[in-house]
Amino acid sequence: MESDDLQLNNVIFKSLVHLIETLQTENDCREFLEKIRWNNEPICPHCGSVSEYHYKLRSRGHFRGLYKCKDCRKRFTVTVGTMFEGSPISLKKWFLAIYIFSSHKKGISSVQLHKDIGVTQKTAWFMLSRIRHNFRDKSEVIFNDVTQADETYIGGKNKNRNRRKKLKNTQGRSLKAKVPVFGLLSNGYVYTKVIPNTKGKTLKGIIDDLVEKGTIIVTDGWRGYKGLSNNYIHKIIEHNKGIYAKGKYHTNSIEGFWSQLKRGIIGVYHLASPKHLSKYCDEFAYRYNTRKMTDGERFNLSLLAADDRLTYRELIA
Repeated sequence: MESDDLQLNNVIFKSLVHLIETLQTENDCREFLEKIRWNNEPICPHCGSVSEYHYKLRSRGHFRGLYKCKDCRKRFTVTVGTMFEGSPISLKKWFLAIYIFSSHKKGISSVQLHKDIGVTQKTAWFMLSRIRHNFRDKSEVIFNDVTQADETYIGGKNKNRNRRKKLKNTQGRSLKAKVPVFGLLSNGYVYTKVIPNTKGKTLKGIIDDLVEKGTIIVTDGWRGYKGLSNNYIHKIIEHNKGIYAKGKYHTNSIEGFWSQLKRGIIGVYHLASPKHLSKYCDEFAYRYNTRKMTDGERFNLSLLAADDRLTYRELIA
């Protein structure tokens, strides 16, 4: 299929079948990635030079789409500097994985993905880890409107553990069996962070960094939020007294996100180790923050954001 027939400009895929029918070859996928990331002006990943006059070298097979920078004279392709760089997996399989992963509301397990796209389970796990790594929020977000703040705990129930692995004194906010995660939500945008504890110093430190002074902050009655009224308009929803809203103020939105995160981890992934939990939180936050996009729009955004390569050694370190 020739690129002229593809009409790749401003393509938004309507479904997975639409993607498969449009991008039938590896060359189709490469050209589509060039359109998304370069918009007809190749960008040298070595020196940052942007020019339509970079030299396109004649090449075949794996080296199709090879350019030479007119400034630094180094060679590059569209995958250099992205999560696709150095991967033996075809772009077609990468695209299928990204589309499926980003469009499924609760994600997809590596066991299922390896069956769907024909790779090993270990390879599927590594691919998903790379995608999650690029789903993380790379911009500095400052909350300056009504902001809901809440914390939750991720981990299995102690009663479900093997008899020999049961832990003692795991009631309440014990950190023996679960990992705390803190979240901020405003205007439909959520931010998450895995934290060591839920003490006031930890919670208020994050709030001070990310929330503009004078903003209205809505929390539950946890004592870790005590003192927020010194810098913010603090609205407390006392859940322990059966109160779940005060006028237009509530924490229902952030609690709804926690529910979605936990259902996804329990239902699809079954567990998330403390080491990799932050990546799972980033994954669900990414889908939540792009929920008003179509699956095709989210797919294109994912390709545009795939500019950080995670090596296997870094992943398992």
